[in-house]
Amino acid sequence: MTTPEGWSRGVGIVGSMTSSDSSAHPLDADLDETAVIARDLIRFDTSNYGSGRSNGEADAAEYLEAKLVALGLTPQLFESAPGRVSVVARVEGTDRDKGALVLHGHTDVVPADAANWTVDPFGGEIRDGLLWGRGAVDMKDMDAMMVAALGDILGSGRAPARDVIVGFFADEEDGGQLGSHYLVREHPELFAGATEAISEVGGYSITLNGQRAYLLQTGEKALIWVKLIARGTASHGSRVMHNNAITKLAEAVAALGRREWPIRLTDTTTQLIAELARILDQDPLVVGPDELVISTGTAAGFIQGSLRTTTNPTMLTAGYKHNVIPDMAEALVDIRALPGEEDAVLAEVRAIVGDDIEIVIMHQDIGLETEFAGPLVDAMTSTLQRHDPGAPVLPYLLSGGTDNKALSLLGIKGYGFAPLKLPDDLDFPGMFHGVDERVPLDALVFGRRVLTDLLLDY
Repeated sequence: MTTPEGWSRGVGIVGSMTSSDSSAHPLDADLDETAVIARDLIRFDTSNYGSGRSNGEADAAEYLEAKLVALGLTPQLFESAPGRVSVVARVEGTDRDKGALVLHGHTDVVPADAANWTVDPFGGEIRDGLLWGRGAVDMKDMDAMMVAALGDILGSGRAPARDVIVGFFADEEDGGQLGSHYLVREHPELFAGATEAISEVGGYSITLNGQRAYLLQTGEKALIWVKLIARGTASHGSRVMHNNAITKLAEAVAALGRREWPIRLTDTTTQLIAELARILDQDPLVVGPDELVISTGTAAGFIQGSLRTTTNPTMLTAGYKHNVIPDMAEALVDIRALPGEEDAVLAEVRAIVGDDIEIVIMHQDIGLETEFAGPLVDAMTSTLQRHDPGAPVLPYLLSGGTDNKALSLLGIKGYGFAPLKLPDDLDFPGMFHGVDERVPLDALVFGRRVLTDLLLDY
């Protein structure tokens, strides 16, 4: 583990797993290894509360370190802050002259309120053929698929077609500042020779007009997290007060939250809308992009946000007593702008909230858009179709963000490819940061097989 001060140690002993120790579960013999690993990872509560406050990823990182060591690899642990641990290892490929591929996931999750869940969010429960728990889709499922796929390859005495740099990063849910960005900034040598990367959120299936199709993520929106600050006059709660900080903030938050941002299609969304119109047998000149996307059903949960900027208030802080008017009120707003529109969006946000509201940028990261073409795209598409013949693969722009943002600073081109073959009625996008997160066990097996073949062939 490497600390911020530079202290390091060799490969360490895995920390106590308690209930996550897979040897304590006699039914494991009936589970695919992918499900066992994903379940074990869910049982580590790696909740990330933001602003540097987190339960930490150390135990999950050491668990994954041990898995990689068992495959004959030499992983390294990097601790950017106490408990904030990432794992990286390099797998030698058969052709080391090819550019290396970064295969990466994150081990932190957003918090979960157990009172709202059907199951213990950190219990890793298996029910009705699904694995339930926080991280089941975001993204401990993919972490497990990565380990299992590498195990299939290395355990059979084979090697991937090119060098694979496998990484499990901390802090993705807070913008990667203590995870991928830390590694890119402090340890860029880890990614030497890498030209492309794959991770979340793509490769999963949707159902269109009764036909299964897959969304391949070729871009993601920019991230701008801002704090709005309103100031006023502190006074007794019984006073007539026209300079009330909370009132001013509430007006700004409402105006920003209700802003209907216009649709603007990028190259990616233009291609996607055309394909959706073709599959759904609709005339795109008659049916608008929003209507087309809504007709995709559960898939609309991610796609609709890719058509426009979004500005969602997420947290409010003000006051300390019922009968005291505070002199300051704050709100956090999650802004997701289309790639290249960050400055224009911030200028409009300033105009919307007005001069009385201070805007502080808490964290900002770039948007990405990559062409839906090239050898890796062809390989991902053909591998998916080999495992699910006849299913079209469509490009899409992720409304959220991934650690590919950090890797792009090293010139690494990133895609979202965590392949899952899903049932028609599962609202997969709705479970990202939602309640009762779950993934079908057979989808985990599907993803393991697809990733194995991709790594062997590409």
